[in-house]
Amino acid sequence: MDRSRFVSLAVAAFGLVFVSFLIRGTTRLVAPYEVAVAVSSPVLFAAAALMAVLVVLAVLDATGIRRLT
Repeated sequence: MDRSRFVSLAVAAFGLVFVSFLIRGTTRLVAPYEVAVAVSSPVLFAAAALMAVLVVLAVLDATGIRRLT
């Protein structure tokens, strides 16, 4: 994976967090809080999983095990 791809995935992860909050807020206008959380949580979990993968890749690059080219 090259560095530009890494950065674009990081931006995508933060974008997913933003989309999750937008989904929660707009759903909250028409549905109860529990429904809004249930609808937005898969997007937030996807963002968290992507961030976890990016952290692992960054650690592997910092230790020299797998370089980002």
